[in-house]
Amino acid sequence: MNSAEIKIDLFRKLDSLKGNRLEEAYGIVLNYINGKNELDDWKNLTQEQQNAIKLGIEQLDKGEGREHKKVMSDIRKRYTDA
Repeated sequence: MNSAEIKIDLFRKLDSLKGNRLEEAYGIVLNYINGKNELDDWKNLTQEQQNAIKLGIEQLDKGEGREHKKVMSDIRKRYTDA
């Protein structure tokens, strides 16, 4: 199968899906496409940036994270009450 035939076959299969099955297939395709982009993005980060992200994930896994609402509230106070 050449790429044009693959695209047509894939389109036909997707076109036959309804409701939740179509939404699931859409999510799978987007995850596949975005996964490659995210991997490329990760590789473009410096080692220092990658280490900082890994540290943040480790802290979250240990329950050391802060709620987004609390962080945003603190930032607003810091920059609006100055």
